[in-house]
Amino acid sequence: MTEELFREDATLATCAARITGVDERGVRLNRTVFYPLGGGQAADRGVLVLADGSELEIVDTRKGMLPGEIVHVPAPGQQPLLARLAVGQAVDARIDLPLRRRHMRFHTATHLLCALVPYPVDGCSITGDYARLDFHMVEPLDKQLLSTGLARLVAEACPVHHSWISEAELDANPGLVRSMSVQPPRGHGRVRVLEIEGVDLQPCGGTHVANTAEIGAVIVTRVEKKAAMTRRVVLGFARAEADAN
Repeated sequence: MTEELFREDATLATCAARITGVDERGVRLNRTVFYPLGGGQAADRGVLVLADGSELEIVDTRKGMLPGEIVHVPAPGQQPLLARLAVGQAVDARIDLPLRRRHMRFHTATHLLCALVPYPVDGCSITGDYARLDFHMVEPLDKQLLSTGLARLVAEACPVHHSWISEAELDANPGLVRSMSVQPPRGHGRVRVLEIEGVDLQPCGGTHVANTAEIGAVIVTRVEKKAAMTRRVVLGFARAEADAN
C-alpha cells in the first residue's frame, strides 16, 4: 500500500519517498503527496526528483491494480531516466501546487453547491479549469441565485475539516452519502468525512481548502438540463482569480 499523505494534509507539496515498483504502468512509491484520479477529482501532476537532481515528469496519477496502490505515470520520452530507477531508490515527490490549489478550491466549492441544491448528485468532475455537478432533479435552477449563494458561503469563511468514521458507522447513516455515482473510498475499515461547519457534511476522499474564504471568487458559468431527471451546474473561477492562480 502507498501511504496517502494528501488524505491528512492537502497542503503538502512534496515528500521524501522510496520506490517500491517500476514497470510499464509507471512508478509506485511507499508514500506520496500525489492524488490519484478518483471521486470525480482529476489527478495531480508534478515531478519525481532523483538524488542527482534529475526530474522525472509525472503527467498522471492512477490507482493501481492492488488495493491502496498508487501509480505515478511518467510523460512519454523519458525512458533513459526511467531505466535508472530501481526498487528502494530514494526520490522526492513534488506536485504541481498551483494545479492542486485549483482542485482544492473547486472541490470545496462543489460541497457548497451541494448545500445550496439539496438533491442527490449523479455525476461530477473536478479539474483545474472548471467543476461540474449533475443533480438528480426536475426543478429548474437559477444561475445567478446559485452564484450569489456561493459568494455568501465563501464570504462567511466557514472552517473546513475532516474526520474518520468506521464503515459500519457509514452503513448506519446512509443519508450522509449525497452521490449516486461515486461512492466514498472503502476497504480499509474507515471512511473519511468532510465537514464544512454549519453548511455540509458528507463522505469525501478528495483534497480541500481549510476555510471557504480560500475558495475565492467562484461563479456558476452554466446551468443546463442534461436529461429529464438531470440538471447540470458548471462552476468556474472569475477571470481575475483564474489569471492569478
